[in-house]
Amino acid sequence: MPATKQQIRQIIADNNLNSVADVYSLLKDSFKDILQELMEAELDASLGYEKNQKGDIPTPNKRNGHSPKTVKSQYGEFQIDVPRDREGEFEPKLIPKYQRDISGIEEKVVSLYARGMSTRDIHDQIQELYGMELSAEMVSKITDRILSEIKEWQSRPLNPVYPFVFMDCIHYKVREDGRILSRAAYIVLGITADGYKDILSITVGANETSRFWLGMLNDLKNRGVQDVLFFCVDGLAGFKEAISAVYPDAQIQRCVIHMLRNSFKYVNYSDLKKFSSDLKAVYNAPNEASALAELEKIKEKWGRKYPYAVSNWENNWEDVSSFFQFSDDIRRIMYTTNIIEGLNRQYRKVTKTKSVFPSDSSLEKMLYLASGNVVKKWTQRYRNWDQVLNQMIVLYGERLTRYL
Repeated sequence: MPATKQQIRQIIADNNLNSVADVYSLLKDSFKDILQELMEAELDASLGYEKNQKGDIPTPNKRNGHSPKTVKSQYGEFQIDVPRDREGEFEPKLIPKYQRDISGIEEKVVSLYARGMSTRDIHDQIQELYGMELSAEMVSKITDRILSEIKEWQSRPLNPVYPFVFMDCIHYKVREDGRILSRAAYIVLGITADGYKDILSITVGANETSRFWLGMLNDLKNRGVQDVLFFCVDGLAGFKEAISAVYPDAQIQRCVIHMLRNSFKYVNYSDLKKFSSDLKAVYNAPNEASALAELEKIKEKWGRKYPYAVSNWENNWEDVSSFFQFSDDIRRIMYTTNIIEGLNRQYRKVTKTKSVFPSDSSLEKMLYLASGNVVKKWTQRYRNWDQVLNQMIVLYGERLTRYL
């Protein structure tokens, strides 16, 4: 039961508490005393009799003094005396034999690391809050314990079908053998048949190539993904060839926003507003025939002045135009990679303090931990998902229904 106000006032008076530091010191001492008594009670239960008990003793085993042990807690470091028995059979469950950290500090370190704090900043924060010395090397060792968890996550079984899969990569600098190298973090995000977002894979490797993407897609297949209806990508090198090799029935949707950005690079600022307005008539067209007609108008109007801005759409039309056959509910999901770019923004928030990562594994750790924080917030299905799924079933039949 919590203490009454009268009891609290008595505690304040008895211990001359005049500051927060005094309260903290009392809590630390009380915490230590409580732990000590709990371990003594554990030994009582193990031996079957209480300390100083007289009369018949149910066991020849006896108490055998104490062993000092320094532990770390949320109240700082202090020494406790672990009770022993003569036969060496007693092992306290409250604080196991080799455990010296009872603070939950490791969980706090991992949590701070997941939010992008450097090992030095984590050291300073733990020192300030708990009065503990935690070296940068120790912080790294603590976070290294999740590497096995990452491997398990990367090889976990996946769903047999995903209506939509988004792929992208972010570039970072990593130190290796005294050199600073470019690394790509390959991100794969899927929409499940139930309408929920999920991060399927994060892999750190060399800069993007069709060979690497091919390996990523084969990994998805080996983990159980039998079919994908749509891959939504931004036109990075190697995407199309790799997708066609592993999932030949999948359609590819190029991100319209990236297409716009690529075209705008070739347009003078003075014409940008008009050119953008004309392009809007293309990607907002009710169907592909209307969109092609609008594109032809743009070619006549702007083709001579900005040939590359227009040919960018003509050359990629097959992969840009996939979404025209669908309703607005489906179009909103697939015609832009904003969903994965939003995820990438969350990654950049936690990695912005790191201009160079000390290793590939340190980058993987931070991205994995950041992913966990993001996924916790993905609790809502896509809006109107029932309508979306019904339309997809009409169009793709058994490719979906066999797995539902």
